[in-house]
Amino acid sequence: MPDTIKWAQLFPMDRKPSMEEMDRYADSPLWLELRQYLKDAYSAEPRTEYSRCGLEPGWNLKFKKGSKSLATVYLRTSYVTVMISIAPKDEPEAEGVLLTCTEYTRTLYQNTASSKMGRWLMVDLTSLEILEDIKALLALRAKPANR
Repeated sequence: MPDTIKWAQLFPMDRKPSMEEMDRYADSPLWLELRQYLKDAYSAEPRTEYSRCGLEPGWNLKFKKGSKSLATVYLRTSYVTVMISIAPKDEPEAEGVLLTCTEYTRTLYQNTASSKMGRWLMVDLTSLEILEDIKALLALRAKPANR
């Protein structure tokens, strides 16, 4: 059963998961490290929301710095997927940042269609190197504090 269906069945709209349940489901130290980074670098606490989106139904976590959206995190079994939007105005800078990113992230960017809303990258957080890619891409959205 795909993760998105399993997650939606475990936690339907009327059963909001606790942070502990989300951490247990993701079961990933990389997820915990990302969450701590978002808190330290952006003072961003997760906001749990329910999505009825057909592609990603269920509970997810949104992180914002003030009113600016940083990322949306989708829970998977043993990892998370981080959605980061790259605005059209940031694409030239993103292409420079991507030179230092993993082959996985560069390919994902190249294979993600650009639109007037930008590119919506769905990055599977599965390694420390990809975590560093995510941090670099987040810095395009908003500058981290003290970095």
